[in-house]
Amino acid sequence: MVRPDVVEQLRQFVAERDWSQFHTPANLAKSIVIESAEMLEHFQWDDSFDRDEVLDELADVLTYAVLLADRLDADVNEIVMNKLAKTREKYPPELARGTSEKYDRLQDQA
Repeated sequence: MVRPDVVEQLRQFVAERDWSQFHTPANLAKSIVIESAEMLEHFQWDDSFDRDEVLDELADVLTYAVLLADRLDADVNEIVMNKLAKTREKYPPELARGTSEKYDRLQDQA
């Protein structure tokens, strides 16, 4: 998923600017939300959007997410796969296919 050289480049970028002092888990989590909101602005009034601008905002979201995982000493691939396993249990294909219902309502739909 995230290449080791990408993580290392992010670490180097932060270190060169002495920004790690500001990268508490709380600050990084806030930054993810802020950047996500900036990405969402591109879709505020309709579904037309500038792909390059959206990708720039997505890169900001992903950057902060990777930095947060790094700060928490978490392996991105591992945490994604662990969460995917949990989500597979909540949303079995036979109940979830073709519906956007939340997992706790899937049984009601069966």
